[in-house]
Amino acid sequence: MSTVYTMWQILDYVFIVNIVFAILLIFFERHNPTVTLTWLLVLFFMPVLGFLLYIFLGQDLRKKKLFYLKEEEEQKFFPQLTQQDESLHNNQLCFINPRVSEYRNIIHLHLNSNQSLFSQDNDVEVFNDGKKLHQEILNSLERAEKYIHMEYYIIGNDATGKAIRDVLAAKARSGVEVKLLYDGMGCLHLPRNFFKPLILAGGEVSVFFPPFFPHINLRINYRNHRKICIVDGTDGYIGGFNIGDEYLGLSKEYGYWRDSHLRIKGSALNGLQLRFLLDWRYTCGYDFPVEEKYFPERVSAGQTGVQIVSSGPDSKWSSIRDGYLRMISSARHKVYIQTPYFVPDDSILEALKIAALSGVDVRLMIPDKADQPFVHWANLSYVGELLEAGARCFAYSDKGFLHSKVIIIDGFVSSVGTANMDIRSFQLNFEVNAFVYDETVTRNLENDFFKDLENSREIILEDYLNRSAGVRIKEALCRLLSPLL
Repeated sequence: MSTVYTMWQILDYVFIVNIVFAILLIFFERHNPTVTLTWLLVLFFMPVLGFLLYIFLGQDLRKKKLFYLKEEEEQKFFPQLTQQDESLHNNQLCFINPRVSEYRNIIHLHLNSNQSLFSQDNDVEVFNDGKKLHQEILNSLERAEKYIHMEYYIIGNDATGKAIRDVLAAKARSGVEVKLLYDGMGCLHLPRNFFKPLILAGGEVSVFFPPFFPHINLRINYRNHRKICIVDGTDGYIGGFNIGDEYLGLSKEYGYWRDSHLRIKGSALNGLQLRFLLDWRYTCGYDFPVEEKYFPERVSAGQTGVQIVSSGPDSKWSSIRDGYLRMISSARHKVYIQTPYFVPDDSILEALKIAALSGVDVRLMIPDKADQPFVHWANLSYVGELLEAGARCFAYSDKGFLHSKVIIIDGFVSSVGTANMDIRSFQLNFEVNAFVYDETVTRNLENDFFKDLENSREIILEDYLNRSAGVRIKEALCRLLSPLL
């Protein structure tokens, strides 16, 4: 009898702790009701496990203090920002391509929410193949004379990762400044001495949000998902490709790796460079002078309009997500999206459905091969809603894995970068995208999209409605947990 009584006492304590924790959760997550309700469900259905999951996956109560960044570097561009804002507001900003003026609202949005300067003296080249991109990056690194700045989520302990490391070490040995930043979770399984050749050669290596213990990182949220490479302030690379054999299509598990990346030359590199310096200073924990060589005077490289936009848990605004939303709502004719993870928030989903219902040609492409099963089933639940609204959805299936993060509207404005069309990218990860205003670049991305259709199967509404009960249950459960995925 006493044993039973003790068990009931324990249950009472668990219940009381759960109530207290629920109240605290409501307070700390009050700005996001959807996430709050999801965590409350997890907490009450899994009292002990739910608490542990929230500790490791949920809100970090020290987030604002943890990711506080001073803004001296951003002030370097403050006069330019003020001038450009006034010019846009007064319709005095001259556009080389008159069509850009049709999308000035998107430019203004990024300028105000992210201090993203708009430049139109850029040359932008699209890469959709890992082998070709890898070779171009190696070529740029070999030509480096002043500095190399690289920031990646994943660097593989394989032939590709070692090749990049060894080139960086050789350049550092020759006197080139080399700074390499990697994420503590993305590179969790790298050997501790992997970067030793680079460090001994004089290069600098820093880790973003490192693990507490070797090969064990409990801090799953707030990952630096950015992929940036800048060489001498002349060549800049941004997009979805990480560094490793897998991204060259050499993985047996995934096969061909379909992704999108950009090489940028021109003034847009200032925004990319600023992003790297801010991230570098956060990881190193000390101030350093912003040298003129990082922001050289630019000679026009082309006529492509570009804004570099970043977002993360340290940002006041969800700038990339807001940019996606503004693009969708601005579309008059077509919206084409490629993303490996389609777990949109309500605003993005409603905007896409409204666009489709309004007669806009809305097409979504996701991978058929699931690298994360829970996300895959959540993807399909949202796809069903788009199909019912008249959008067309495709699963990239025949060739390999689709990792491309691209959105295109009206054959003119496009965005390529690291942010998926999911809540994690919008709220929890550090991301960076290039928003491009140009027919040629956007046409190239659109051509890639249509080539990918040849390796995809269309998801038909009739087939979707006839899916099995088991699939429906998986979708429902994963949809319920989608704010946490």
